[in-house]
Amino acid sequence: MKTLKDVISLKFKTSESEGVIFHGEGQQGDYITLELKKAKLVLNLNLGSNQLGSIYGHTSVMTGSLLDDHHWHSIVIERHGRNINLTLDRHMQHFRTNGEFDYLDLDYEITFGGMPFSGKPSSNSRKNFKGCMESINYNGNNITDLAKRKKLEPSNVGNLSFSCVEPHTVPVFFNASSYLEVPGRPSQDLFSVSFLFRTWNPDGLLVFSNFADDLGNVEIDINEGKVSVHINVTHVKKNRIDISS
Repeated sequence: MKTLKDVISLKFKTSESEGVIFHGEGQQGDYITLELKKAKLVLNLNLGSNQLGSIYGHTSVMTGSLLDDHHWHSIVIERHGRNINLTLDRHMQHFRTNGEFDYLDLDYEITFGGMPFSGKPSSNSRKNFKGCMESINYNGNNITDLAKRKKLEPSNVGNLSFSCVEPHTVPVFFNASSYLEVPGRPSQDLFSVSFLFRTWNPDGLLVFSNFADDLGNVEIDINEGKVSVHINVTHVKKNRIDISS
C-alpha cells in the first residue's frame, strides 16, 4: 500500500499506561506506530530515509497525558504528504514529518491493538494494547465492523471479544464533612494503603491513621494541588518524614 493521503480514527479506553494501538511498516523502511507510553500518546512516523543517511525521515510526536484513566479518548490522524494533523480529544496538533518523501509505503498487513513479532527491530520491547477500542476507521474502511462480520481477509483476529468489560470498582463520594473510618490492625508492623481519587479541590485530607502504642501517625493529604505524605514517629531523633509529589 503506497499512499499520499491517510485518515485514521478510533476511540479507546484503558487502565494500562503502555501499549501499541496501531502499527504498520514496509520493506523500504517506512513505518507508522501509534502507542501509549507512560500514559501519553506517541505517534512515530517515517516516510522514508536513504541509505547514505543524508535523508532522515523518523518523526516522533507526543501528546496528551493520564490517558490510562479508563475513560473514552478519541484520536484522528490526517496525513497529506508530509503534513500531519494529530487530534486527541478535539485538541489538534499540526506538524510536518522529517525527510523529503511524501508517500507512506507499507506492507500488506497493518495491525490494531498490538504488534505481532516479526523479527524486525521495531517489534521488540513493545507491549500490546490492553483495553477497549471502538469506531476504528482506516482510510474509509470501518475496521471494527469488518472484523466483527469476519470480512477482513486475510486476518488474524486473535482472542478478541466484541464487548467492553467494565472494571469492578465501587466509587465512594465524600463531601466536605463526611469520612470513612475502618478498624486498624494493632499487631501488624506494616502499614500499606492504596486508592484512586479524583477531585477539583486543591486541598483536603485523604488518609489519616495513628500508629498503635502511641508510636506516631501517618497523614496523606492534598496541599495546593500536590499530594503530600507526612509520617510522624515518636521516640526517635529524626521524628518526621515529609514527601510531596
